[in-house]
Amino acid sequence: MDLEDVRDQAREGNAARLHDETARHHGSATAIEYHGTQLTHEELRTESAQFAGGLADLGIEPGDVMLQYLPNCPPYLIGALGAFKAGVAVSPVNPQYRRRELAYQLEDTQATAVLTHAALLPYLQEALEEIDWNPVVIGVGSTEEGVEMFSDVRGEETFVERADDDLALLPYTSGTTGKPKGVRLTHRNFRAQMFSVLSQPSELDDEDVRSLVWLPLYHITGFTHTAWQPLLRGGSIFLRSAANWDADAAMALIEEAGITHYVGVTAMYVDMVNSDEFGEYDLTCLESAGEGGAKMSVAVQEEFEDVAGVEMTEGYGLTETHGATHTQGSSTFGLRHGTIGQPIRQTDCKIVDSSGEEVPPGEEGELVVRGPQVMDGYHNMPEATDRAFTEHGYFRTGDIARRDAENYYEIVDRKKHMINTAGYNVYPSELEELLAEHDAVAEGAVVGIPDDRRNEVPKAFVVPAPDIEAGVDVTEEDIKDYFLERVAAYKHPREVEFIDELPRTTSGKIQKFKLEDRDADETDE
Repeated sequence: MDLEDVRDQAREGNAARLHDETARHHGSATAIEYHGTQLTHEELRTESAQFAGGLADLGIEPGDVMLQYLPNCPPYLIGALGAFKAGVAVSPVNPQYRRRELAYQLEDTQATAVLTHAALLPYLQEALEEIDWNPVVIGVGSTEEGVEMFSDVRGEETFVERADDDLALLPYTSGTTGKPKGVRLTHRNFRAQMFSVLSQPSELDDEDVRSLVWLPLYHITGFTHTAWQPLLRGGSIFLRSAANWDADAAMALIEEAGITHYVGVTAMYVDMVNSDEFGEYDLTCLESAGEGGAKMSVAVQEEFEDVAGVEMTEGYGLTETHGATHTQGSSTFGLRHGTIGQPIRQTDCKIVDSSGEEVPPGEEGELVVRGPQVMDGYHNMPEATDRAFTEHGYFRTGDIARRDAENYYEIVDRKKHMINTAGYNVYPSELEELLAEHDAVAEGAVVGIPDDRRNEVPKAFVVPAPDIEAGVDVTEEDIKDYFLERVAAYKHPREVEFIDELPRTTSGKIQKFKLEDRDADETDE
């Protein structure tokens, strides 16, 4: 596929035109493989255009928002592309979310439609009881009354033109304080991120690209980099459920299908290397193996590279940047392990001190970025948007970094208080707010503690309410179950410790470093 031809045809407007161009060049090639079923690029184009027409027939209008509350499956991609074509923005939802989290996202987006799966319908119905309107519910594999069957939501092929600055995606990211924030990603943002990788050199023909998608599609990396970028190039994706991760099955599929591209989080590579079958599979078909979300152990990285015969690349990006801003994969002087590489094309970034002045190479400061893939702003949060950008339009990542003389960047420290568990961001403030609602809890604090497999996991320090005896009236398992019933499983504290009081400063702020030190001291004993 000629990249300049695609650019000419899809330079502006609705980003869905990108895949229409792909289908024009690679229509008969396989686009999606899912447990033995296949969908060609032309079939994906047709199905998505008819789904767009079906949305219109249901009264879903351009400018509306559709929540996608689904596991990884072909309808996820058909639905997203179809929504784009209908002029409808897509708001991805973690399929592990339950009533509380779902209701918040429904309220904040004012979604007029929800695309979900039969297995998730009970949780969605609980959330719908919390809002005062009735969005159209479209169910995959559902025959329940009042739910539109996904396969029946079809109409005349439809394509609604959109402006560059119109909303395409509305994913949600939690802040270190306050409520989750909707991230406004436009059609321009989507297109810019797609071209950033489409323009990279590769020895493979377009249709020979095979990407293994085991990361969740609701996550910006899974959606953008492991799914849509290979698809728009004309390649195929092998789609598997993130909830059913299996290291041996992944390695077997890489060998059997000749997978050329794979992106995973640290925990996935750890599982592969630690498998008894590691080394028994031929992984040399991989052209690239990417990792993100947390620092990779050098020992794990080297062992995987030795067996697979491919150098692992690390990258960096955020939901607010529609994915990558830096990657080792396109770095001028090759890979430099321990770094996130260099900025991708069209990305302007620098490292600044507390006064906003750029620091010289080798010195640490906050990484700020600017480029066409950076979000339009936070949904209905103008003050948060203003705080997120400098006066010159750079997005404040909140991450501390440094760069060397050849413009390779290294992330030095995490965002304050954020817990990174197996590539997922967990923000203690959300868990602490929920903890405060427990009748047996006076107050609590959550910190991240080291974990060999998941990088770190949440730990809750709990001060029991008056007249509550820890271990009798409330137990560690009670607190864990309380969280598991209310938030996604990856967020729940793996450890709970009851304490008499939380350490505080003279102004009353909780000294979380003392809690982290306390845990470290207990671990060393």
